[in-house]
Amino acid sequence: MGVPFLPTVSTLLIVLSAVFVAIGWKFIKEKKVEAHKKMMMAAAVSALLFLIIYISRTVFIGNTAFGGPDELKIYYTVFLIFHIVLATTGAVLGVITIRSGLKNRLDRHRKIGPITAVIWLFTAITGIAVYLLLYVFYKGGETTSVFKAILGF
Repeated sequence: MGVPFLPTVSTLLIVLSAVFVAIGWKFIKEKKVEAHKKMMMAAAVSALLFLIIYISRTVFIGNTAFGGPDELKIYYTVFLIFHIVLATTGAVLGVITIRSGLKNRLDRHRKIGPITAVIWLFTAITGIAVYLLLYVFYKGGETTSVFKAILGF
């Protein structure tokens, strides 16, 4: 059995958004403001497409529970919660960072932009790890509600 289509696409979108963030960060270090803007907007669009797929899948299909060994489930759950906190923080900061950049509030943008970028890069890395644990290293568990998939109830 291969990997599932929608989780694979959504994970690729998050990886793509992280790549765009890294390139955009490089561009702003080189004072290439327009290229920076384009990369960061591409990162935002990729992340938004991920979010649309993730929410749609969660609502209409459900979430995949961890299918690995029971003795690893607690570690996976703690790691998953860490990833969710990172992703939520990164998304909120991303909106604030993009908005401050677009509104030309550059002091604020410059202050939180690097923090947002680092959080987003870690979000992508932990997202890849969650994907690998759910679909590659172990066979995914049952598809169920988000709370049961994450917390087991």
